[in-house]
Amino acid sequence: MDIDILIYKGLILTPNSHTPYLNPGYLVITEGKIVDLAAGDPPESLLRQAKMTIDARDKLVMPGLINAHTHAAMSIFRGIVDDLPLDNWLKCIFSLEKEFVDEEFVYWGSLLSGIEMIMSGTTCFADGYFYEDSVARACLKLGIRAVLSQGVIDFPTPDVPEPSENLKVAENFLKAWMGHSLISPAIFAHAPYSCSSKTIKGAKALTRDYKTLFFIHAAETRWEVEKVKREYGETPISYLYKLNTLDEDTVLVHVNWISRDEIEILKDTGAKVVHNPESNMKLGSGLSPVPDLLKEGIIVGLGTDSCASNNNLDLFQEMDSCAKVHKGFRKDPTVMPAEEVLSMSTCYGAKVLGLEERIGCLEKGKDADITLVDLNHTHLFPIYNPYSHIVYAMKGTDVNTVIVEGKIIMENRKITSLSIQDVIENVILLSKKIRKWRREWDSNPR
Repeated sequence: MDIDILIYKGLILTPNSHTPYLNPGYLVITEGKIVDLAAGDPPESLLRQAKMTIDARDKLVMPGLINAHTHAAMSIFRGIVDDLPLDNWLKCIFSLEKEFVDEEFVYWGSLLSGIEMIMSGTTCFADGYFYEDSVARACLKLGIRAVLSQGVIDFPTPDVPEPSENLKVAENFLKAWMGHSLISPAIFAHAPYSCSSKTIKGAKALTRDYKTLFFIHAAETRWEVEKVKREYGETPISYLYKLNTLDEDTVLVHVNWISRDEIEILKDTGAKVVHNPESNMKLGSGLSPVPDLLKEGIIVGLGTDSCASNNNLDLFQEMDSCAKVHKGFRKDPTVMPAEEVLSMSTCYGAKVLGLEERIGCLEKGKDADITLVDLNHTHLFPIYNPYSHIVYAMKGTDVNTVIVEGKIIMENRKITSLSIQDVIENVILLSKKIRKWRREWDSNPR
C-alpha cells in the first residue's frame, strides 16, 4: 500500500465512535483518504512505506472544523461599522457594497478570510455573496474546501445590476462548478424580506434541478418577523414552508425568532439550521433556541457570519460562545455540552452542507480533512477531557498544521500556497479607499 502521510504519536479525536479518542494513536492517509486509524504506535512497516511522516506527540489530531455560514469577502469590511442594529447596519453595508465590491475586492477579501480560517483550524466553509467565481478562485489557491452560494436578491447588486437576471447568473454558477472535488456550488437567497416569493421559489427550483443546497437568512430579527407578517400574513419560517421551499436540502441561517409550531415544521421537513451566536449577540438580533432544536433532532451547524458583524472567523472562539451563551440564557449549565458543541462544528456541520459522507469526523474512508493543534501551551494544561479543552480553552492560534483532502495547506503555522504579505498589501490598498468613505460617513451619516 502506498502511504502519502502517516500521522503518529498524537492524541487523535474520534468523536461519535466507541472510543472517543486514541492516546497515542496513528492515522494513515492515501490518495486524500483516511485508510487506517488505530491506537498505539504504528508498525515499523508503515513507517518505512510512508512518503511523509508527522510526529504528532504533544498535538491533538482532530477533524477539520466546518464554518457553516460566512460571507468571506467581507473581511475587508472588518470593523468598518459596528454597534448598530441590523437594519441600520445593513443600510451601511449595502451602501459600501455598491461603492466598492467588484471581482478584485471579492478575490482578495476571500483570500484574507481563507487564510484566517485555515490558521484557526477550519478546513471547510459555506459562503454566500457576490462574484462567487472569485471566491472559488481564492479557495483553489489556498486548497480549502467550500460550499459556495451565488447570492440572489431583488435589487441591483455589484455583479447583477439587473435583478431580473439574478437566477440566470446563479444557474450559470451552478453549471460552472458542479462536480468539482473541493467546491460545491449552491444558491443563497438573501432573506424573505429582500427576495420576492417568485425569486425564492425560482432559486429553490434551480437547486432542486441541480440537486444542490438552497440557503436563506431567516427569522434573524424581531424586525424581520414583523415585516414578513405585515406583508405576507405569516412568520418567516411558516412563509417559507407555504412556498414549498423547506426540505432536507434547505439551510436556514440564524433562526432566532421561531415558535414551537415552526420548530415542528423544521422537524417535519428536515430543513437544517446554522447558528451564529457571536454575530447575533453583537448585532443584538436575538438567540436561536438551539437546545430545543437539537432536542427535536434538527441538524444545527455553527457559523461565524462575516467579519463585518463578528469580527473574526475563529470557530474555537465561536464554540466557546455558543456553549456559554445558552447556559447563561437558560440558567442551566448542563445544556450544550462540549462534545455536542464540537459536533456542531464537525459532523453536524458536514450534515448541514450535505458532505457527511466525505468529512466531519476521522474514520476510515473519509476525506483526510484534519487539523493538528499544538498542546504545548500553558492554557492547555493539564488535559483531563479533550472535548472540554477544545470548546472552553483552545484558541485558533493554537492550530499548528491543517490538511485538506490529504494535502497539507498549512504546516507549522505557515500557509503553503502563497505569501500572506502579498494578500495583506493588496487588502491595504483596497482599504484606503474605504477609509475615505468612512470619514465621509462619520461626518454625514446616512
